[in-house]
Amino acid sequence: MPEKAKIYTDLFEQVIQMKRNEIGRIRSGVTVAIFILCCVPAKLGAQVVRFDPARMPRIGRVDDRFQSYNIEMVEIVGGRFWKPYSTTSENRSEPQLAAESTPTGMDPTLYRYRPPIDLSKSRLRKLATALGPAYVRVSGTWANSVYFHNSDGPPPAKAPTGFNSVLTRRQWKGVIDFSHAVNAEIVTSFATSPGTRGRTGVWTPNQAREWLAYTKSVGGRIAAAEFMNEPTYAAMGGAPPGYDAAAYGRDIAVFRPFIKKTAPEMLFLGPGSVAEGPFAMAMGSVLKTEDLLKETGPVFDVFSYHLYAAASKRCASMVSGLQTTAESALSQEWLSRPAKIHGFYAGLRDQFEPGKSLWITETADAACGGNPWASTFLDSFRYLDQLGLLAKLGVRVIMHNTLAASDYGLLDENTFEPRPNYWAALLWRRLMGATVLDPGPSSAPAFHIYAHCLRGQSRGVALLFINTGRSEAQTVGLTTEAERYELTAGKLLDRRVRLNGSELKLGDGDAVPQLRGTPVSPGKVTFAPASISFITIPKANNMSCP
Repeated sequence: MPEKAKIYTDLFEQVIQMKRNEIGRIRSGVTVAIFILCCVPAKLGAQVVRFDPARMPRIGRVDDRFQSYNIEMVEIVGGRFWKPYSTTSENRSEPQLAAESTPTGMDPTLYRYRPPIDLSKSRLRKLATALGPAYVRVSGTWANSVYFHNSDGPPPAKAPTGFNSVLTRRQWKGVIDFSHAVNAEIVTSFATSPGTRGRTGVWTPNQAREWLAYTKSVGGRIAAAEFMNEPTYAAMGGAPPGYDAAAYGRDIAVFRPFIKKTAPEMLFLGPGSVAEGPFAMAMGSVLKTEDLLKETGPVFDVFSYHLYAAASKRCASMVSGLQTTAESALSQEWLSRPAKIHGFYAGLRDQFEPGKSLWITETADAACGGNPWASTFLDSFRYLDQLGLLAKLGVRVIMHNTLAASDYGLLDENTFEPRPNYWAALLWRRLMGATVLDPGPSSAPAFHIYAHCLRGQSRGVALLFINTGRSEAQTVGLTTEAERYELTAGKLLDRRVRLNGSELKLGDGDAVPQLRGTPVSPGKVTFAPASISFITIPKANNMSCP
């Protein structure tokens, strides 16, 4: 054996023995220690990074409904939403709908008509229930111009002047019933199009008052709401011509007193901006959040924003230079983008709304319906990494877009069959509690590690290991028993995934399967290239985990 290698081996054995002795001397009940054993630089004296779950400090807490989702208003009322890439033909009856239900300035060929979603479907409710408790946000661009038909009689064949679509009592009651059935609190936004405005052009609460009153009358509750969807895209969202930051300020001056009197229990979220910062996305005219906040002053209960780090392939002709590729989906540059966007909006929060909680009310792999690989295992790396990363950065709620529409839906919109991100979401929901812990440093930039208290287990710890490297395995050492939940797929672009080697699929009657871990004995545990694993340690004895 070469002399340097022998010295390094001897030193390594000494370190391991020292750690064993140290563990034996600990009398506080700590029974777990994790050591990173791989990727140690081949230099004499390189340090072995130690992870001790018992001593991982608490660094924050997320909302109990941290992981949530969107159902777009256009799905509720029926209309044109992002056309999936697999669609090869257009319904011949659609062109007549283009003018009234396509966002201002957008290409109608990017969309496909959908009839109103049936929220009473058993499979949909079972799968949504498994993700609960959660928030269900019913909003989106189409919510800005929806008319609430406050009658049990037939709705108008065409939306009244100043609106683009019609929401019936029956449809909204369906949302309320769904929210009760699946343990999902409702989040929304209000109509702000020309039809909601008086002679001076300022927003009026007439429609909002009727909508809130009906909601209460049938046992519903709106937990939180933004004034409008994405005010930075006000023109595209159907605001009156020439709408600017000053107009937004005048509207908020009417809206806030109205909701504080009419629905005082409802959280006022805002501003709900998008498309700014280091990865700005200009699709038409974009208002600046800074200007909006200057006009409103500190008015929000929670600071909200939307997070899209790229525009999808279908929008490449409109948003040049801000696309990504499947080849870069595991790159550190791509996975670091959410933190950079967060830094931009968190800075505005600190300046204009200091001390307010941060919610992301809409996010996915890419704007405009997602990329073709959003429905594959490849995007599960981004999905879970974004949850872990933003929880550490202090975001309290993240709402994925969407539950079941277009390519970025957690479920297939036609069959409600779970996609890989659904299974990733389910594992997060079952294992990662609300208390966020600091796991300490990783051994390699491509090896991402996140820690939370283990859900439902006092003093337990759950760790999420994401190896984004495509060629190098990573190894840790365990000194006590644990359980492992490893997500894999035959290929990264597969739409089916395996948990500990067995394919995840629904059971008889669409039953959601039990998610069972594999026992892990003390010793080395290896994480393959491009792999995702949760490790649960019920007896970690972390006093930060009640």
